[in-house]
Amino acid sequence: MTLRVQGERRGEWTVLRVVGELDLVASPSVRRHVHEAVAEGHRRLVLDLSRVLFCDSSGVGVLVAARRLMRSCAGELRLILPARGAEEGSHVNRVLAALGVRRLFDCYPDLETAVARAAVRSAR
Repeated sequence: MTLRVQGERRGEWTVLRVVGELDLVASPSVRRHVHEAVAEGHRRLVLDLSRVLFCDSSGVGVLVAARRLMRSCAGELRLILPARGAEEGSHVNRVLAALGVRRLFDCYPDLETAVARAAVRSAR
């Protein structure tokens, strides 16, 4: 499956919707989109991973690098990771949890919650 990344603005947030498989071949595309958003001056970024069906270690590496980048420029990164449903990002949830890195991210169940001004982090 080919990876697609679609960007949009939601108020003060830049949303990157990632669709497909986040693997060794596709990860550089996500990294590029994150870097482009930061280069354009966007400091509030949401990565919508609800339609990512597969994520390997290179995908996790891109997420960790995105978190580091956003922190280095005093930005904020939020992830959309629905807790249930094979088509709704549960694979990414399981991978991040299994590797012990999910706690590093501000995760939300949907876009509306993620872009809310005082968003409440989803249960881990």
